[in-house]
Amino acid sequence: MNQLLVKEMNQRFAEEILSWNYEPPYDFYNNELSGESLKELLNSEYRAVVDIQNNLIGFFCVGDSAQVPIGWQFGAYSKPFPDIGLGLKPTLTGKGNGSRFFSFILEQIQKENQLQIRLTVAKFNERAIRLYEKFGFTKEMEFESPSAVFITMVKNQ
Repeated sequence: MNQLLVKEMNQRFAEEILSWNYEPPYDFYNNELSGESLKELLNSEYRAVVDIQNNLIGFFCVGDSAQVPIGWQFGAYSKPFPDIGLGLKPTLTGKGNGSRFFSFILEQIQKENQLQIRLTVAKFNERAIRLYEKFGFTKEMEFESPSAVFITMVKNQ
């Protein structure tokens, strides 16, 4: 990965993200290209991460879009922390790119949010959990949806 930049999410980036296909078990994160999913990615909470050639590397979001809605029933989001979500292009995962990508995203987010930061991750995604712990995130709580068990993790500034 070359130098990374943040861009506004646009139709082209959103459509590319929605066409990504991850290998099992990460295929849990695959999406469908639909009007509803495009509308979600094009809300004001998502940003694209690109290299200097404007190739899409990944994305992140801050706010309600980063939450798993059923988590509210379990009190997962009762504390008013900024929530972050992110995704790295499937062809770049599992190749040592996660630290650089996540570090870049944290830098961008911490420019605007000086409080604690929370994220939600599927419990099976041990690779991501190890990465988040490396960056100072600690497990806060666990909750279950019909499709997966999730963990919220918090980073204290």
